Amino acid sequence: MRTLALFALLVLPTFAYAQKDAAVKAAATHSDANWPTALKIWDWAEPGYQEKKSSAALAEIAEKAGFTVKKNVAAIPTAFTAEVGSGKPVIGIMGEFDALPELSQEAVPFRKPREGGNGNGHACGHHLFGVASLSAALAIGEQIKAGKIKGTVRFYMCPAEEGGAAKVFMTRAGLFDDCDTVLHWHPGSRNSAGDSTCLARIAVKFRFQGTAAHAAGAPEKGRSALDALLLTMHAVELLREHTPDGTRLHHTITSGGGAANVVPAFAEGFFYVRHPKSEVVQKLYPRLLRCAQAGALATETKLEVEYLGGTMEILPNNTLAEVAKKNLRALNDLKYDAEEMKFATRLLETFPEKSSVDDISKVFDASGASSGGSTDVGDVSWVVPVTGFSTSCWVPGTPGHSWQAVACGGTTIGKKGMNLASRTLAATAWDLFTDPQLVRDAKAEHAKRLEGKKYTAMLEKDQPPPLDYRTPGKSTKE
Repeated sequence: MRTLALFALLVLPTFAYAQKDAAVKAAATHSDANWPTALKIWDWAEPGYQEKKSSAALAEIAEKAGFTVKKNVAAIPTAFTAEVGSGKPVIGIMGEFDALPELSQEAVPFRKPREGGNGNGHACGHHLFGVASLSAALAIGEQIKAGKIKGTVRFYMCPAEEGGAAKVFMTRAGLFDDCDTVLHWHPGSRNSAGDSTCLARIAVKFRFQGTAAHAAGAPEKGRSALDALLLTMHAVELLREHTPDGTRLHHTITSGGGAANVVPAFAEGFFYVRHPKSEVVQKLYPRLLRCAQAGALATETKLEVEYLGGTMEILPNNTLAEVAKKNLRALNDLKYDAEEMKFATRLLETFPEKSSVDDISKVFDASGASSGGSTDVGDVSWVVPVTGFSTSCWVPGTPGHSWQAVACGGTTIGKKGMNLASRTLAATAWDLFTDPQLVRDAKAEHAKRLEGKKYTAMLEKDQPPPLDYRTPGKSTKE
């Protein structure tokens, strides 16, 4: 009897490790096989809610692998889920695939916008995000179908993370309600993991309708919509001084007139308000709105408000974060070859401050930190335990939302980071499928962090997804 017990103690852990290793290797294989798809998505560079080709390409991969695919979820044409298995636990893995405007770039280490195309670029690496996550789901799905693990793995293809907040609408639709835990990751300039958070955010478009007139011949007959927008922006600048610490206010002009000798009859601005706490963001938004109302009042123009909704701060989960961090550290094998080092050295010349390329061999602890940005992952984290991590898909020191990030994402530097992410996701999912106590502990921590609070989306009643938010507004005045 003692011999059998000793055999079990020695052999079973080795057998389990071998199975986990097989899942990790399968994720690497799928990631490499799907690299051409990532490059296609990088090339298409489709903006939020317009990721039609990207969505179709990833859905096709999932369907061919035997996943059950549900499209047009949460009334979003480019969103879908894909799952394999049955019963508990249900482990979700999220992906993204939207690009950013005005960041077109060739895969070269100097500024060179691409000729033709739509002018967009994957400056946040979402072409890698979706493919790595799906590749990990495929690897875990194979283990489920082979009977090596039990439960359900569900891949979520989430559009429009960059300001469109698709996950908020997906969360409101109950798509995550039956999940036990959910995993995600994000491309970055370094490898990091930990129970980090982000800023909550509300997005809004202010549109002003004025009266056109000849700017020199009859200026008194005009009412400038652009003046209204500029006054609004100036008021927001003054507002900054009188907001709580940690507040971030951003804006840009998306439409402001087409000729200097015509009083602009239409203008539109895109505004963000952020803070580490969602309750503070909700208090700041009415003050932002009053800035726009004042601009309209002062210029005798009409204000139209398109409230795009808000995203919550991430509710961290240390239980899950420690599992992901352990796997990321164990699996990190990033190293540049000669061509990649040449690319990195040249790219580093474009930065005022240089980082060390050696950083790709390290995993930084992000515990207790804030990303400084915002993500709709936050909303998911309020209904189910969530954790994520970053892998080095860009040359160290590369800022997100830059042409340099676009360039890296089209090279094997991005490919290697994507592969590491896929392996880490698969390893972490495996741990959760095979260790029920981890899932229980993550849920207990989640309940404790909620402190009895109930999730409420920062959306208006029955608000639909803003499917055209990347399209500049037009005058409705005849």
